[in-house]
Amino acid sequence: MTDQHANFLAQANHARYCGQVGGHYESFFQRANHPDRPLAFWIRYTLFSPRGKPADAIGELWAVFFDGETGRHAAAKQEFPIAGCEFDTTQFHVRIGESTLGPRRLEGGIGSGDRTFSWDLDFDGDSTPLLLLPPGLYPTRLPAAKSLVPLPLARFNGTLVIGGERVGIADWIGSQNHNWGSRHTDRYAWGQVAGFDGHPGSFLEVATAILKLGPVRTPPITPLVLRHRGREYALNGLLQSLRADGAFDYFRWDFASRTPHVEIAGTISAPRDAFVGLNYLNPPGGSKHCLNTKIAACRLRIADRRLGTVETLETANRAAFEILTDDRSHGVAIAA
Repeated sequence: MTDQHANFLAQANHARYCGQVGGHYESFFQRANHPDRPLAFWIRYTLFSPRGKPADAIGELWAVFFDGETGRHAAAKQEFPIAGCEFDTTQFHVRIGESTLGPRRLEGGIGSGDRTFSWDLDFDGDSTPLLLLPPGLYPTRLPAAKSLVPLPLARFNGTLVIGGERVGIADWIGSQNHNWGSRHTDRYAWGQVAGFDGHPGSFLEVATAILKLGPVRTPPITPLVLRHRGREYALNGLLQSLRADGAFDYFRWDFASRTPHVEIAGTISAPRDAFVGLNYLNPPGGSKHCLNTKIAACRLRIADRRLGTVETLETANRAAFEILTDDRSHGVAIAA
């Protein structure tokens, strides 16, 4: 690892916002699953700055609790003036209103009346940051949206309070994530598994993105990174991602990536009622719908020709699955 790469990883959670006139969004989100039950939470600290209007930038707090047992999910969002927020570019420190996020801890709350959501959580872990893109692409203008995982396999402990009901969080496994850019990807599916059934130390990060370059749309681009049995399979180079397969609809996603040494193919899926719809403002204008679940199923097949092994990894309800779209016919109610 070069000194430059090591320095980049050390700054994985430093904010990238510095008043960009061209527009900017930036999110730090934390998510985790119950060890055994189809329950999960997702908490997102976000900055949104519209193109050409940096003085109108705002902070956003989002929170969702997914309950796959009852089918009732709780979602809340609240906006704050940028003057009441801090996004530190020199250390991992985020504050939106009175809600804070930093190394190993997040604390805060949003909402009013029956739609309240508060959290008091610690998290830890010793995994190294995971890059969904090759390191050399992060400083470049394209792609306009960047994403990485500063702490895969994060372990969360503490308390959520949702509409007055307390939920104890004891050793829920997930991740702490950071993404930013000048505009949202035009259309994508994003997935993550933090521990498969029977393989708790394995971690998958994958996306299929379709970009719009002027009037032209790219073919699907599918970067994939899998950590399994002490190895990292980084199938995320630009040409590799273009050659990979990736196709998704409502609400199933099939993907596969191959090299002379390894083939990784998978499916992530969930029923419509496992999703919560969210409205994401886009810095150039308009908005996108994010169809979000953290209780999806995933089945992954790994054929490693160097080792002469073929394995199948599965999880029934621990996969993250998001679809970002301009389409409004998906049938998922927008909850926040």
